[in-house]
Amino acid sequence: MSYTTIAQCRSDASFYNRITSAVAQEQKAHGVQVAPEGLASSMTWAVATASDVEAAYASALAGSNPDPGGDPAVITDGMILANVQANWPT
Repeated sequence: MSYTTIAQCRSDASFYNRITSAVAQEQKAHGVQVAPEGLASSMTWAVATASDVEAAYASALAGSNPDPGGDPAVITDGMILANVQANWPT
């Protein structure tokens, strides 16, 4: 684990947009009707620090991937969704 990698992942606009999309879908399932950006912003650190996400992001950086947060071959939608669901507020 690298704090630098986690910080880069957290600041990745493509990664944030994908989390926001997952949150928007989950909000529909939970009947929540607010803009997803607020919840996504509060959840981004939790998703970025998940061990599977951090390892995949670090590997993509080491492989010189130009868009690790936006590449679904690096961080899958399933990984994002699982971590969003695991951190969903009660």
